[in-house]
Amino acid sequence: MHFGSSGIRETVTGEFLETAYRLGLSLGKGYRNVVVGGDTRTSTPALKHALLAGLLAAGARARDAGTLPTPSLAFVARHFDAAIMVTASHNPPEYNGVKLWNPDGSAFSDTQRSMLERSLASPYVYPNIVWEGMTESHSYPLAVEEHLERVLSDFPGKFNLKVVVDAGGGATSHVTPYLLGRMGCQVVSINCQPTGLFPRPSEPSPENLATLTQVVTAVGADLGLAHDGDGDRLVAVDEHGRVVPGDKLLVLIARFLHAKKVVTTVDASMAIEQAGFQTSRTRVGDAFVSQELKEGGDFGGEAAGAWIFPRVSLCPDGVYAAAVAVSIASQGKLSQQVDAIPSYPLLRVSFPASSSLLAAIDSELMKLEPASVTRLDGLRLDMGDGWLLVRPSGTEPKLRLTAEAISLPRARELLDGAIRIIESCRQKTAAGAVRP
Repeated sequence: MHFGSSGIRETVTGEFLETAYRLGLSLGKGYRNVVVGGDTRTSTPALKHALLAGLLAAGARARDAGTLPTPSLAFVARHFDAAIMVTASHNPPEYNGVKLWNPDGSAFSDTQRSMLERSLASPYVYPNIVWEGMTESHSYPLAVEEHLERVLSDFPGKFNLKVVVDAGGGATSHVTPYLLGRMGCQVVSINCQPTGLFPRPSEPSPENLATLTQVVTAVGADLGLAHDGDGDRLVAVDEHGRVVPGDKLLVLIARFLHAKKVVTTVDASMAIEQAGFQTSRTRVGDAFVSQELKEGGDFGGEAAGAWIFPRVSLCPDGVYAAAVAVSIASQGKLSQQVDAIPSYPLLRVSFPASSSLLAAIDSELMKLEPASVTRLDGLRLDMGDGWLLVRPSGTEPKLRLTAEAISLPRARELLDGAIRIIESCRQKTAAGAVRP
């Protein structure tokens, strides 16, 4: 069982249930006071109770926070030694998974995950469970309310806006509409009945939000908001039904927060630096943004919709981001604010190739004469008038290529140049001309 930066995600099987029990047992030995919650997937109750059984068998105290968004659970983790969220985030409904959180809302570190991996990889030996050391599990019903009260403390005014909320049947289905109602908004809810049979694909990508964009324009809303299955992501739609590009939403939120230092990933747009922020870049993955924010920063995020507000929690918080988006829209037409941010052509493609090929193309890419090179996650070549990123996929035998520049022809030139180099090196490698 492998823990990625976002925990475990797998299709649900009996073996996964057994792993959940063993994970609870392993965690309970080192973390003696743990809160557990989950999203709306049909398999979540079974996995959650397997985790609780393991925790209790280890003699740990366990609290069940019920069905709730990930950021709500991570927020109340401050009262515990650790928090466990049963969710597969934006994956299809046949998947489920586990996310692990520290008291400050940060995801478990590489060291923490490695310790659990070693424990789960070792042959299973029935533990010496002592009945006198077991305790009973209690509910923790106030996690969502605690989280919402913290959000509302930063937004005390009333916002006379019409907002369409699409929760995708996930864990925010009752939460975000309730929050925005308390903020004074007129809320139109779609896909806000909690269900493990998601009414739309759980990932809030533009191609999955056709209904939301249509409803926003049909009802004359000021904006639309969409979440993924566990509510750690937020995507916005302007009053014309256009999905707001994630890089531009990042700039809008950073400006609203009066942020000075912003943390984002190596594949985010150069528009962030152009907007005047001190920018720190990390590997792709919100867990890496969160870890960097521990070292300092006012705000962080990924263009896919993960927004982190470190003064609240180090967990991506789509619920808090919804309140921020409403506040931004109250300052003027969202479309006008978005259009005022410069756009730079950004191209993304995937190229079939093994990750080992990256080392072979390194020296060839240097012939493009970059102004600077970043090796945090693959290779990012900054060219002055644009940049090129070549990084291996974490899930497929592919290289992910991203190019952005001040003009579309320049972006295409960078991308085509990288493709030619990769294809040439791949052919030489296949012919045995390039040694690893």
